[in-house]
Amino acid sequence: MDTLELDAITKRFGTVLANDAISLTVARGEVLALVGENGAGKSTLMSILYGMLGPDSGRILIDGRAVEFTSPATAIAHGLGMVFQHFQLFEQLTAVENIVYGAEPGRWGLWDRRDAIRRVTALAAEYGLEVPVEATVADLPVGVLQRIEILKALYRGAELLILDEPTGVLTPGETRDLFRVLRAFADDGRAVILITHKLDEVTAVADRVVVLRDGRRVFASAVADTTTADLARHLTGRQIDLRPRRATRPADAPVLTLDRVSTGDRRGALHDVSLTVRAGEIVGIAGVAGNGQETLAAVVAGHRTCVDGAITLAGSDVTAAGHSERRAHGLAHIPEDRNRSGVAHEADAVTNLAAGFHRAPPLALRGLLRPRAMRAHARELIDRFGIRIPDPTTPVRTLSGGNTQKLVVARELAHGAALLLAEQPTRGVDLGAIEFIYERLDEYRAEGGAILLISTELTELLTLADRILVLADGRLAGEFDGAQADAEQIGALMSGGAPAPEPSAA
Repeated sequence: MDTLELDAITKRFGTVLANDAISLTVARGEVLALVGENGAGKSTLMSILYGMLGPDSGRILIDGRAVEFTSPATAIAHGLGMVFQHFQLFEQLTAVENIVYGAEPGRWGLWDRRDAIRRVTALAAEYGLEVPVEATVADLPVGVLQRIEILKALYRGAELLILDEPTGVLTPGETRDLFRVLRAFADDGRAVILITHKLDEVTAVADRVVVLRDGRRVFASAVADTTTADLARHLTGRQIDLRPRRATRPADAPVLTLDRVSTGDRRGALHDVSLTVRAGEIVGIAGVAGNGQETLAAVVAGHRTCVDGAITLAGSDVTAAGHSERRAHGLAHIPEDRNRSGVAHEADAVTNLAAGFHRAPPLALRGLLRPRAMRAHARELIDRFGIRIPDPTTPVRTLSGGNTQKLVVARELAHGAALLLAEQPTRGVDLGAIEFIYERLDEYRAEGGAILLISTELTELLTLADRILVLADGRLAGEFDGAQADAEQIGALMSGGAPAPEPSAA
């Protein structure tokens, strides 16, 4: 395959025009970055290319010849491979079993395990994707799981590799290794389509970039001829400011203190963790997924108890307190999964914007809800946070992901709680919403709020945090001053590497 072309691909879902006559070409030997905000049409377009959806009109051409992909199997047969954002692996099988699944070498219905290991080991060595081929997938870290997904595609003869947001779970070092693999893959005469929202990744590895907005192709360029600022403007239709934000005055008294907190021995547990978050500062938590961040958030929120240690919130010992009691002591919480834990989908915006604070004035009086006050509260937050919704009584399930996240952020910031626990506050939202949320978190800090920021986006921590703590295997591995932090040093600690420099003063 020398070139693959999408020619005027159009796809509708009811009245929604997801792809509007989108055309693009990717050639042998190049990495093409496909970028766009949520709802821009990237996923729909790639689903059509990979045979998961059919276009309403338009063509797919390989070397100038029209082809029809009716399923992923037909796309694979034509030399396409896709690595999904959420890995498609059997956890109880080994790495080699996952890689060759459905295409096992052998004869007469019996697969040859030794031959499979030989083939996979040779393929992994060719591209620098070494994996423990006989290890069970459930026991492997996420960086290795992604290598297994790539090897699955290469094993099936992929000439074009499509990767959907591949770096979300990787350390900086793992990201650099991945880009080296993608570059080698393209330099070997194959092609890559990289779907990403991280503009620095575009400039790091891609040869060309295509920007989608509102289902249309709005910009295409050689990467060497554009900048991240230009790309951001094409993505959103306006200038975006994601410059680093720092506290403008020294932090005040401690708001949250964890003193030697442990949660047991199961996977993702915390071991002897101590930290302090002060008024007027943002403390960021960095770490590879599964190293204790989720447990730390659950412990601070009161959803999980610790077996040892103590927790103090706004001067009160809350070690044994539940979530509601911690709310009363001054906790606000943006949960990691807004859909599961952040909103009630069938309820309207009025109800959702009052949730968690509905027992206290001004939303309630003597234990009774005040509907008029709740509606006024909702209207004020909808206006202040720019939530796009027809009416406050509209069910939240009708909102986009970005607007749903804005609603959660608005609710949690509205009451001036002493501590904000912010888990992945910009996950799944577009560039404009990221800028908006950054501004609100910065304002909260400037007004004296304390923020514990847990994020898998190292760029986000480097942009917002005054101090960055690294969690590795459930233990604090080091501390960095946010203004002087180095991504490579942090990444090394995240993966259990070299020790950190001396921590900044708490």
